[in-house]
Amino acid sequence: MKPVPPASPGLTLAEVDTPALIIDLDAFERNLRRLADAVAGSGVRVRAHAKTHKCAEIARRQVAAGAIGVCCQKVAEAEAMVEGGIADVLISNEIVGAKKLARLAALARHARIGVCVDDARNLLDLREAAARAGVTLDVYVEIDVGARRCGVAPGEAALALAREAARGANLRFAGLQAYHGPAQHLRGNDERRAEIERAAAAVRQTRSLIEASGIACETVTGAGSGSFMFEVGSGAWDEIQPGSYIFMDADYARNEWSAPLPRFEHALFVLAGVMSRPGPDRAVLDAGLKASSVDAGLPTLWQRPGIACVRLSDEHAVLEISRGAAPPALGEKILLVPGHCDPTVNLHDYYVCMRGGLVEALWPIEARGAIS
Repeated sequence: MKPVPPASPGLTLAEVDTPALIIDLDAFERNLRRLADAVAGSGVRVRAHAKTHKCAEIARRQVAAGAIGVCCQKVAEAEAMVEGGIADVLISNEIVGAKKLARLAALARHARIGVCVDDARNLLDLREAAARAGVTLDVYVEIDVGARRCGVAPGEAALALAREAARGANLRFAGLQAYHGPAQHLRGNDERRAEIERAAAAVRQTRSLIEASGIACETVTGAGSGSFMFEVGSGAWDEIQPGSYIFMDADYARNEWSAPLPRFEHALFVLAGVMSRPGPDRAVLDAGLKASSVDAGLPTLWQRPGIACVRLSDEHAVLEISRGAAPPALGEKILLVPGHCDPTVNLHDYYVCMRGGLVEALWPIEARGAIS
């Protein structure tokens, strides 16, 4: 069954069906400009992360704002971006499995495709898939700079993989992937800066080792919305991969935001309707766990002082109303700021794009559920 859009252009916010995923277009566009302004003149390229939005229209707008392309985490996301007209896509993740590798290689017939590796066997499988498809894939050796997730150790292990990637046909060693995910959510700027300085030391050592062996290491790519200016300032990265900056969320709002990092605005909201008023201190919304992710905490209410979301179940959000707060009425529409924007987006089929109080457009989330 084709999903029913929650709105159409020209409707007011009060007329949008709930739950719905809302973009404040003015705030969204200011966030695009702030990132471009922040890195202007640095020589560092932006490769925006499409895992945040999963939407080709947003990717095209990011490219129009100066990004060289996008990165994705899954082959299916990359397929949606290439089909949507994005010509340069890096899968900033490891891809394993014959079917996925065949799909990945097929994409390289239509766009420039890069992928990360941290294992020699995976590198061999990538080469074979690329050879069968008659294409060349860009390969980035991922190094672990503090995330303790994927990636080989900086130094000799990375050099060994770079040598393998640079040897033979159908693969091109393009550089290093160096992303410190946990650093994005350290609350203080000084904490984040210190972690990125440690990561930069590992990047420099590894790059120098590779280049000393006679292999060109053209690009170091990585960084996220919570730290990217520290990577830019270090001089160790050539490319940054921010994603959440376009939307922000309740978790990122808890970070300290001060120079050199620009302050981005909340541009993404879950619109929910009041479906029950069982008591003077309680209201229930029609948007629960199937409308908003809680892995980074509960959603917060937008511009409704004295009211807090205290619990989510599958289809309900329970609000606690403090004494003296203006209580919401039955049927009233409430804007929620999701705790984590990326998995929240993956729960919806459309963005309802608002400007001046009216629906301006609906953008399909083509890569929703793209987990393979």
